[in-house]
Amino acid sequence: MAEKVHLKIAIADHPHTLAIKSGEIPIEGVDAEFVTVKPQIGAFRRMVRDVEFDVCEIAPTTYIIARAYGKPFVALPIFVVRRFHHSGMLVRPDAGIKTPKDLEGKRVGVRAYSVTTGVWIRQVFIDEYGLDNSKVTWVVDDEEHVTELALPSNVIHAPNGRSLADMIATADLDAGVEAAAGIGRTGAPTGGWQEVEANYPDLMPDAEAAEADYFARTGVYPMHGTIVVKDSVLEAHPWVAKSLNDAFTRAKEEWLAKLDSGEATGAGADKYRALQKIVGPDPLPYGIEENRATIEALEKTAFDQGLTPRRMSMDELFVDPARVADRV
Repeated sequence: MAEKVHLKIAIADHPHTLAIKSGEIPIEGVDAEFVTVKPQIGAFRRMVRDVEFDVCEIAPTTYIIARAYGKPFVALPIFVVRRFHHSGMLVRPDAGIKTPKDLEGKRVGVRAYSVTTGVWIRQVFIDEYGLDNSKVTWVVDDEEHVTELALPSNVIHAPNGRSLADMIATADLDAGVEAAAGIGRTGAPTGGWQEVEANYPDLMPDAEAAEADYFARTGVYPMHGTIVVKDSVLEAHPWVAKSLNDAFTRAKEEWLAKLDSGEATGAGADKYRALQKIVGPDPLPYGIEENRATIEALEKTAFDQGLTPRRMSMDELFVDPARVADRV
């Protein structure tokens, strides 16, 4: 048996990945050096700009853009965060925004145009509710992770020194993406980029039924937390893809057993139990075929929203661990 391969790995502390980070579940053939970056968003930027890690969890839209611009890493179909995105667009009560179409002609805040939460919300509003995204002025107050990205003409930067939370408070914005703009919903502090009391209702406050219908019709189940691996690692050691997939799958399955038995508790457990009611027993599906509709939807909308310079194939974006030989 060959010696183990040393890999520097940056993944967040999800309940269904902790057994990998602790070493309880080993990655076959890998001497893993885990690096904790808090928040994990810091690792996104370090990976796409400096390719600092051998294996890294990054946002899927960030990954697709990075791959389109030739960054030397590729994804495995392992998605460690899932949620729907019909909700999360907060609006000023006086802005006259009652439906997604009403965002046309408005100024809407989001931390960065390529942030995956914003991309998924726009995908829903465009494909499900007929939003003409080109008629929305998107206001951002941070850099895009991938520096090569040229933003569409309807994306502008906030004035220096002004936060998106401040701009919506002064009516310089009409709406904003809750999780990616530091803007809190009615009656709650943001808990995010800036702690401020807010009073902004969700554009779609009762989204659960719409999300269930959307999934039933389309099979699209928005993903986050994509695992990527350096091209050079897989060129030298192609079996690493299967070793990683096996470890992540085992860790998830053991956690799901605890979820089903009631042993798993906390906000994460509550979130995924609620999602099971929509998507079925496995709320964290891995694999290309299991996620084909979702991957294709994100790749298409990234291009349609002006985030990628060209369309990309599944084979270009993902390595299928099922096709990779075992380590020898």
